[in-house]
Amino acid sequence: MMSPRLTPILEMMRSSSRISTLRSIIPRGISAAQRTASIDARIGLAKMLLAKVNQGWSSSFQQDLARAEQLLLEALERDTDLSIAHSTMGVLRRANRLTESRIEPERAVALDPNDSFAHIQLGWIRLYLGDPAAGLAEGENALRLSPHDPQLWGYYLQLGWCQLLSNRVDPAIDLLIKSRAENQRLWLSHFGLAGALGLKGDLDAARTALAEMRKVNPKVDSLARFHELRPWGNSQYWALYEKTAASGLRRAGFPEK
Repeated sequence: MMSPRLTPILEMMRSSSRISTLRSIIPRGISAAQRTASIDARIGLAKMLLAKVNQGWSSSFQQDLARAEQLLLEALERDTDLSIAHSTMGVLRRANRLTESRIEPERAVALDPNDSFAHIQLGWIRLYLGDPAAGLAEGENALRLSPHDPQLWGYYLQLGWCQLLSNRVDPAIDLLIKSRAENQRLWLSHFGLAGALGLKGDLDAARTALAEMRKVNPKVDSLARFHELRPWGNSQYWALYEKTAASGLRRAGFPEK
């Protein structure tokens, strides 16, 4: 039987062991939290830079792309299995390596099939590769996975452009109106809606949408300027754009240059 005198000593030893264990765990916990915060910060900043590029607000296009790439590569060096990092890399790649850009969001979907951001980015890439039907399917997946997403405007925008370039004017108008209602400050919704309305023959409404677009981004003053701000897309994509969106915008009197 254990001596009563040894009991306090053993308890002290146990307590000391627990404290030692906690001391070894806590620094690792702080380090892991800092590591996660560092990765999140890099991805968040990369997404902000890419949003500037995609929405035509960047005054240093190539520099913003290079900085975003550096941040994403640093994040992936720390954790190669982050679906959000891979899907964001897909946004970057569609601006400078469109043909291979689908690889990154496909990897993100493989890591997390419920990642709606990965699906919507893959949908944009499918559209820019000249396949609006495949783009529409990915956009619908994203909407199904996240029907109350805080960036729902982006889902409606992607779906609306897929419908527009498929020459399905009425659903395109409906979706682009929804996108505009979710975010009045997104000029691309106004621009696409003007193209769809012009294609339908509702020229007064198309000109109104263009006037609203100019209030948001007066830099977009011609079809040539649009192409300059958003140059990505293969030849098939631009052929579909010319037959649909650009045709409707021309009918509404939007200048060529």
